Amino acid sequence: MLNGTFTPFPILTTERLTLRQLVINDEQEIFILRSDHEINKYLDRQISKTVDDARDFINKVNDNINKGNSLYWAITLSDKNILVGTICLFGFSNENYKCEIGYELLTTFQGQGIMKEAVEKVVDYAFNTIKVKKIEACLHRDNQSSIKLLEKLSFRNSNEPDKTNPDLICYHLKNSTDNLK
Repeated sequence: MLNGTFTPFPILTTERLTLRQLVINDEQEIFILRSDHEINKYLDRQISKTVDDARDFINKVNDNINKGNSLYWAITLSDKNILVGTICLFGFSNENYKCEIGYELLTTFQGQGIMKEAVEKVVDYAFNTIKVKKIEACLHRDNQSSIKLLEKLSFRNSNEPDKTNPDLICYHLKNSTDNLK
């Protein structure tokens, strides 16, 4: 059984980042993330049209966290409490001890190693605290930045086409400590 209790919400820190729970005050940055066409071009989701859409999204995310269905962090710079992106774990499977990871970053903060730092921290948390054995990431085949990031972090292409969308490719990372057992 996976450790799926997310109360209190796990705040994760790295040298430059604090990963914390989304709050309503993040509505403007969430609106920017979810309405930016460059960020959303590879994502199959409804684009936010208003700040109210962003507020509704934050409430929905926090409801899912309370139900134990997902973890969704605001990525903030440690020296400023400003949201620059998000990262989440979802699709938890007790049967297969796995979950999926997703992330997004405001365009002005891309190319600075922020997402690499955030993904490393969340992967560590997933493997060592939640005790998943495998993390999956499904992304658009044209999203080269995300593919490079995942490969840099030792994720491997599953070489299995997504059954629902042929434009998606799936990568996975297995917990290396499980290979030692």
